[in-house]
Amino acid sequence: MQAQYEYEKVAQAILLLEREWKLQPSLEEIAEKVNVSPYHFQRMFTKWAGVSPKKFVQYLTVSYTKQRLNAGKPVSLIETAEEAGLSSSSRLHDLFVSIEGMTPGEYKRGGVCLTIRFDVQNSQFGKYLIASTDKGVCQLHFFDNGLQQALQDLKSMWPNAKIVEGTDLHQEQVAKFFRNDFETERVKLHLRGTDFQLKVWEALLKIPQGNLTTYGTIAHHIQCPSASRAVGTAIGNNPIAFIIPCHRVIQQAGKIGEFRWGTVRKKAMIGWEASQLKIES
Repeated sequence: MQAQYEYEKVAQAILLLEREWKLQPSLEEIAEKVNVSPYHFQRMFTKWAGVSPKKFVQYLTVSYTKQRLNAGKPVSLIETAEEAGLSSSSRLHDLFVSIEGMTPGEYKRGGVCLTIRFDVQNSQFGKYLIASTDKGVCQLHFFDNGLQQALQDLKSMWPNAKIVEGTDLHQEQVAKFFRNDFETERVKLHLRGTDFQLKVWEALLKIPQGNLTTYGTIAHHIQCPSASRAVGTAIGNNPIAFIIPCHRVIQQAGKIGEFRWGTVRKKAMIGWEASQLKIES
């Protein structure tokens, strides 16, 4: 009897989510509609569907987005986000990433009066240096043969900041990001870049997981259609590996293209993200 009860509740919830996923319903809202407590509904749904209710909604969202972006006719990411029920295009995939760019004055000062803490961690894509200010992650740099180049890049990016080794303030959020854990709080980024670079990096955050795009598409999105080469340079200067997903940008001809942290790592990231979508489906 209990198994039949759970099956019926989950089936009811799935039908409900397939109708109302564009509203991005919360766990509490779904549980209330099927008359189950949020705690038991979460456990029940995950047991029968194999994924959490939130991941199920995200799968529907990503599937819809992929269909829209691959439909063969031009469509803006903002339009797609609105149709998918998301409040802004920046939430298409990296739903919990926010950027705080430096003001022009802060940019010129190069990090004066800022303290940056860095640490070294491991991920499925290898070792990385993570560095943060009080406002957010300012660098995530993969390295293979020693830490010195990663540290040199950090010092070049923030020449006047005080850089110290220690536990990174946003280390746990980033670790959850690598686990594809969408139950985490927002990951905050504190970036030093020109207005053009910030526009490009923000556009990268709007590429859904499992999707690839081209330099030309990014140039059109930021309304600089003739700036593909400049877009490529800005992408190459992306200081936050994986979280700002420059690995999702390939050449127009379909070639993987260069990657600041190595083409093998880029292919691994693309393959891993594709596998996550298959798991969620």
